[in-house]
Amino acid sequence: MGTLYLVATPIGNLEDVTLRALRLLAEVPLIAAEDTRHAHVLLEHYGISTPVTSYFAGNERQKLGALLRALEEGDLALVSEAGTPGLSDPGYLLVRAALERGHPVVPVPGASAPIAALVASGLPSDHFLFLGFLPRRAGRRRALLQEVADLPWTLVVFEAPHRLEETLQELADVLGERPLAICRELTKRFEEIWRGTVSQACARFAREAPRGEFTLVIGGAGAPEGTAAEEERDDRTG
Repeated sequence: MGTLYLVATPIGNLEDVTLRALRLLAEVPLIAAEDTRHAHVLLEHYGISTPVTSYFAGNERQKLGALLRALEEGDLALVSEAGTPGLSDPGYLLVRAALERGHPVVPVPGASAPIAALVASGLPSDHFLFLGFLPRRAGRRRALLQEVADLPWTLVVFEAPHRLEETLQELADVLGERPLAICRELTKRFEEIWRGTVSQACARFAREAPRGEFTLVIGGAGAPEGTAAEEERDDRTG
């Protein structure tokens, strides 16, 4: 009975992969990848020739049976387009089905855009809420923001560049003025971590067209505009 390995892969920089991940990707009989092109770039870079099959949002139900049969015969590695599989990426259905059939499911930790953005944001990281991609429809997006508006925890969300301006305006309307970090193209050549407030972000991207992949880290309700380090220092001395 095979083991399902959930293997985290780089979110940009190909050096951000663990030795354990590389070993397992080379040893398993098959890799299921959200984007086979991205997977082949990584595998070719490290000289790994393991067969790869596609497993993405559009075919995850159709491919489920074939992947479970592969698990009956041997181990299987699951990788997403970037980062940790199953985190705002396909994987949940396969994990549940594998567990129901008694297969071990083993995480192989590594790169994660939400965690990278959170720890570099300067906002409190001891309690946070990851919301993934916000709903595309404005009404549902606004409703979700209203649900979390009074929570004291730091919020972490993904957003596409073509929706960033609209989302920032809704943050201003629903959450009000808060400290904010906008992380763009993390670990890539044009990585940028911008820190300011919601209103400052609205003003910036009204002048500048958003480009790249964005992770937003937003202060919780009542969050001060100081950094997480300053808050921790105050806790120790207060």
